[in-house]
Amino acid sequence: MSAHQDHSVEATTPFPVLPLRDIVIFPYMVTPLFVGRPRSIHALEWAVEHGKQIYLVTQRDPKVDDPQADELYLVGTLGQVVQMLKLPDGTVKVLVEGKQRARTQHLEYDEESIFATVEMLPEPELLSSEQTALVRSVNAAFENYAGLSKKVPPEMVTTIAAIEEAARFADTVAAHLNVQIADKQKILEEIDPALRLEGLLTLLEREVEILQIEKKIRNRVKSQMERSQKEYYLNEQMRAIQKELGEKDEFKQELRELEERIAKARMSKEATEKAHGELRKLKMMSPMSAEATVVRNYIDWLVSLPWRKGTRDRLDLKRAEEILETDHYGLEKVKERILEYLAVQMLIKKIKGPILCLVGPPGVGKTSLGRSIARAMGRKFIRVSLGGVRDEAEIRGHRRTYIGAMPGKVIQSLRKVGERNPVFLLDEIDKMSTDFRGDPSSALLEVLDPEQNHTFSDHFLDVDYDLSSVMFIATANTLHEIPGPLRDRMEVIRIEGYTEEEKLNIAERYLIPKQIQAHGLKVDQVKFSEAALREILRRYTREAGVRNLERELASICRKIAREVAKTGSAASHQVGAQQVRKYLGVPRYSFGVKESEQRVGLANGLAWTEVGGELLTVEATVMPGQGRLTVTGKLGEVMRESAQAALSYVRSRWVELGLEKDFYGKIDIHIHVPEGAIPKDGPSAGITMATALVSALTGRSIDQNLAMTGEITLRGRVLAIGGLKEKLLAAKRAGITKVLIPGDNEKHLEEVPMTVRRSMQILPVAHMDEVLAEAIQGRLERVADVEGPGFPVEPEPSVHH
Repeated sequence: MSAHQDHSVEATTPFPVLPLRDIVIFPYMVTPLFVGRPRSIHALEWAVEHGKQIYLVTQRDPKVDDPQADELYLVGTLGQVVQMLKLPDGTVKVLVEGKQRARTQHLEYDEESIFATVEMLPEPELLSSEQTALVRSVNAAFENYAGLSKKVPPEMVTTIAAIEEAARFADTVAAHLNVQIADKQKILEEIDPALRLEGLLTLLEREVEILQIEKKIRNRVKSQMERSQKEYYLNEQMRAIQKELGEKDEFKQELRELEERIAKARMSKEATEKAHGELRKLKMMSPMSAEATVVRNYIDWLVSLPWRKGTRDRLDLKRAEEILETDHYGLEKVKERILEYLAVQMLIKKIKGPILCLVGPPGVGKTSLGRSIARAMGRKFIRVSLGGVRDEAEIRGHRRTYIGAMPGKVIQSLRKVGERNPVFLLDEIDKMSTDFRGDPSSALLEVLDPEQNHTFSDHFLDVDYDLSSVMFIATANTLHEIPGPLRDRMEVIRIEGYTEEEKLNIAERYLIPKQIQAHGLKVDQVKFSEAALREILRRYTREAGVRNLERELASICRKIAREVAKTGSAASHQVGAQQVRKYLGVPRYSFGVKESEQRVGLANGLAWTEVGGELLTVEATVMPGQGRLTVTGKLGEVMRESAQAALSYVRSRWVELGLEKDFYGKIDIHIHVPEGAIPKDGPSAGITMATALVSALTGRSIDQNLAMTGEITLRGRVLAIGGLKEKLLAAKRAGITKVLIPGDNEKHLEEVPMTVRRSMQILPVAHMDEVLAEAIQGRLERVADVEGPGFPVEPEPSVHH
């Protein structure tokens, strides 16, 4: 359809009118609009119902709500409704696309909307050479404008440059200009593309010039602001100096005090120089500035530290020994090490502080022992808990560049205690963790190295501090949780669990008097018999330490205190085994858990846990199957591998054990370690599993008065294990009379109390054959005899002994 035909047809067709505020819509332009006026909404609805065409014309005054004919521009754009959406508040969001220029011929107003009869304005052709020149000029000017205004995206510049048609190019550029509505309307009203492009070029050059001027003004204002800020800062400094010289006596007094404190602090040469340098900086600052507060705080930390001040060690070995004996029962190794240190101190004036690591189960007195050591040596005591510490800055401090920076826990604690040579307890050193903020255990390497800690550098202080006089004592429940390099720097002293006799002594000497006093009772009001204490130990506690024992004693004392308060009687309360059950209720544990009868496939092992030793029962059973091995009881990887090794050993000894050559292919084997909810791991149950397997396969029973521990190899050798003392204590608690231990562990029996050694027969074994000779009872039977019919029986091979 030609332009002339469009004009003749459209001139007689009325279109709904959408008056526009603050926007001019050009042909080829897709624009979202928010419409709220009732006339406009009705016009849109009419357009949607009748071909979607609508006449888009701009108001001369955007403030007018109901524009009349003379308040609308004559030239607008005939557009099409692309999409319309009614919003909850009654307004309409509409997407319109400009199609063609049009001039208003006649406007008709009815009650609901405005309709216009329009004349379509065709686009005349343009000569090619003129088109090319104008398009290039406008394009270059538009690129310059886009670079300065920052409001036109680079992708749009590229898209516009690719438009070949001059009229469309001019309209698209005009749509993206940030100019006044009247200027845009002039471009819309210009029908000739050449004149339209010339008008655009004029507009663009004017806008570019304005933008360049704005940029110059911005740069000039920015430089003036920087200069004025600098002048303000210098003026403030001058004012502060003048105040210093005149009225600021208070600040001058503070500076004099800091100078005196630096002189008296007896710091190292490096620290003294640093403090004087910071003080010189402080004198140049305004007393109210943030930087002055940071510097003042730093100098205060430097002069507050105990650089030379320390306590004199109590070099009376007899007195020190008495204090250690009074505070703790047993723990001979630790007491011996402290007394050795004091003895060397008597002979040599200067000795580096030892770095001890006390490793043992909970409740054996590791933390309280640190306090006791400090008392015995006459030193101050500091305790820092490292449980859950995961930030390196907790140890080394933060650098002063951070807001609220402080030194680490080591320097903080030394300032708090005011001495340079305290006993410093690092509690729960195995409970530290690591995350993105650093590794605190690596930061401790310098603290706990006697060759390095005389020049310990805290990030906040930034000067060396001598920690070599500090006696560091670390405590841990397990050694394997401590990183290797850190473990290597400490002298490890293991504190094993207490025997029943030791617990009795601790209860009588320390715990009972302490709890009687804590509950407001008198010594003659409560008497515990030995039978009562043994009943509590055996049936109400199961631990390596005495923490739960103390809780149970406290529980009995509370109930007695209640009776005393209720009756007002001062009579003595005798606590025997019967009274223990009355006060504490049903026993929680059974004492002596070994089986009373001889059983096939049931062997007693010994395990080490964080709370001491435990009797570990291993069950094995065989059933018809296809050679599968099942291992259950929440066992770890190492323990599962021990079960495989035990089975491989048994299969390799089929002749000696009187089994069929291919016995393994006809049966399934199940090994179970009871108390399936408790995780278990480690290689020391190897010989126990092998013994239970041999018993189940041969049908011979195992002596239930016997327990064993040891790692097994494929050749049947029995390898050494750890935690021997705790395991033997567990065997004694369970009523075991005979224990098999690896031959390599025989030398460790010296560490086991004599009462335990005398209460059972302890047999060192080097090979699995010795274990089976001691453990397996009864006549030799074949697997087929035990399991019944269904297994082919071969001629019995000879048994080699």
